Amino acid sequence: MAKAKSAPTCGCPVAAFQKMISGKYKLRIVWDLQHGPRRYGEIRTGLLRGASGTSEIAPRVLSRELKALTESGLIDRKDYGVVPPKVEYRLTRKGKSFVPVIAAIRDWGTRHLAQPNAVDGRGRIAGRRLKALPRPPVRVRLTSRR
Repeated sequence: MAKAKSAPTCGCPVAAFQKMISGKYKLRIVWDLQHGPRRYGEIRTGLLRGASGTSEIAPRVLSRELKALTESGLIDRKDYGVVPPKVEYRLTRKGKSFVPVIAAIRDWGTRHLAQPNAVDGRGRIAGRRLKALPRPPVRVRLTSRR
């Protein structure tokens, strides 16, 4: 049985952790898998749910994220070997131990990012209305035609 690749043990554990979870969808995938095994389409649908302004997720990107999570040992891929293909993803023991970390991140975000003056998804400060800049005066040049 092939052993899953793990993050390097030397160096800074924070940097190794950051490298392991870097990616746009990895945390959300692990969060969705906490409720049990999911198929590819269910994971894709779960990523689209509740993501306002999110464009369609490219299949290649999602496959790459799932493969990286599998290689890091957070999730397990089970191929049933049937036609049509049936593949399920589930959390490993290591992945299940990571769910409380994501829950803590979620709680922190709920406390600190839902407040006024928190930064929204566009990099603007939420809860503040920016004053419109005054329009420059319109200069009308009157010329006389003779």
